[in-house]
Amino acid sequence: MTTAERRSTTAGQDFRDGLRYLRADRHLIRLVLVIGLGEMCFSGPVGTGLLLLTDEHGWGAGALGWILAAFSVGGAVSGLLLAAVKRVPYARGVLSGALLLTTVLVVALGRAPGPGTAVALGAFLGAASGAAVVVSNGLLQERAEIRYLGRVTAVTSLCTVGLSPLLYPLAGLITAAWGTGVFFMGCGAVCLLATGISLSVRPSGSGASA
Repeated sequence: MTTAERRSTTAGQDFRDGLRYLRADRHLIRLVLVIGLGEMCFSGPVGTGLLLLTDEHGWGAGALGWILAAFSVGGAVSGLLLAAVKRVPYARGVLSGALLLTTVLVVALGRAPGPGTAVALGAFLGAASGAAVVVSNGLLQERAEIRYLGRVTAVTSLCTVGLSPLLYPLAGLITAAWGTGVFFMGCGAVCLLATGISLSVRPSGSGASA
């Protein structure tokens, strides 16, 4: 595609072009689904769930702040560690393992008996979900053609940041009806689905760029 052709296309055309490219590669579209499902709950709904969790148990705003801080630090640490590695061997296995661990931790967080346990679980959850994000995005960049990478990333962003606000009212409704533990179990189910799909993704190489 020439520079003049790129300038003549609209955002909508680029988006549709990206969708057509994804449909032609079943492993790439599965990877986009893994990223979308894996990140959807962590683009905001888990933060809302934590607010409801601390309120439900009467832990206070201080506990909420510590849990969110621990989650952020855990994600930053895993991201920095993976950034120091040029390639991740057995990337699909690492991704599936990180998503499975995320599933277990997010369910456990919803049933934490006290704020101290919740802070510790938040840190491990941040590390596990952060590792899944880094590895999955590395696989995406490795598999997608350079000229389509921006469009594929746009579709992926729509599946995460674009759709996650729809879960905000759902978090409130589920919590009001059955409690925060059930909401976090739902988030775990979404992560478990992402884990299952990740097992069917075939990387284009032996590892993923971190």
